[in-house]
Amino acid sequence: MRPPRFWTSDKPGVLSRALTPASRLVSRIAEQRSSRTGYHASVPVLCCGNVTTGGTGKTPLTFDLVQRLKERGRNPHILSRGHGGREHGPVAVDPGRYTARDVGDEPMLLSACAPTWIGANRGETARLAVSEGADCLVMDDGFQNTTLEKTMSLLVVDGATGFGNRHVLPAGPLRENLTAAFARASALILIGDDKRHIRATTPATLPIFQARLIPGPEIRRLQGVRVIAFAGIGRPDKFFTMLREAGVDPVRTISFPDHHNYSARDINRLDALRLEANTTLVTTAKDAIKLPPSFRAQVTIIGVDLLWEDPKAPDLLLDQLFA
Repeated sequence: MRPPRFWTSDKPGVLSRALTPASRLVSRIAEQRSSRTGYHASVPVLCCGNVTTGGTGKTPLTFDLVQRLKERGRNPHILSRGHGGREHGPVAVDPGRYTARDVGDEPMLLSACAPTWIGANRGETARLAVSEGADCLVMDDGFQNTTLEKTMSLLVVDGATGFGNRHVLPAGPLRENLTAAFARASALILIGDDKRHIRATTPATLPIFQARLIPGPEIRRLQGVRVIAFAGIGRPDKFFTMLREAGVDPVRTISFPDHHNYSARDINRLDALRLEANTTLVTTAKDAIKLPPSFRAQVTIIGVDLLWEDPKAPDLLLDQLFA
């Protein structure tokens, strides 16, 4: 589902005002949930979450911090809800046994980085992960999940969309009241340029670290190549913009809903476009993992890395996690 336009407006419109009573109810429910006490794990728990619907960069941040933890000699395990998958968990993600349709696209990707577990109850998956040797846990999403106590919660914000109209669902894109979210956050991670004045509207007591998403080295092979780009992520335009900024201007872009499972019809359409226009198909790693292997071989997959504004920032955060 694509977000309605009035969610992204700087000022609330007629529809936002009409939906305000429902937003108050959502806020109350979120507040009641946040007061619950979850499972206290015996190891540090780091949460990479957000306060808005849609993609903000949580998963690339999770990748980055997990890799850094491994470089420190740690044995991190990743906890995810498994959104979009058929398995409810708790279960360990085994790429030899499951597909993205079973456990979700993001957990499948993350499992290549570190042992990954899915399940709505993060307390249950935390117990299993620790029993299997995890000496720290990283949550991909789950800022509002209360089944597991967090040692540190990072609030990830997209600099291009910010907090939208700053209203709670359904009047806006927020999952809970901003004041409550800020109070629980250990730090705010701003992804991309601050186009929505996030720094100016965030409490001065909340540390802010900035980073940007950059394409992997494989994009160099596309310089001067005619491409058709497609993506089914939270904000497909973010992927298309990244390509253009890297000097790759697609002749056509095709957007699919977030966590989209590609059907045979989708595959046939994309393949026909590739052959008809004599172009190269380009997509994200998150999308590619849901494509049939035979078709995936015909697609150029662009990975994403996180570039920190302050190279010392991630180590500072991890130092605090184990303080």
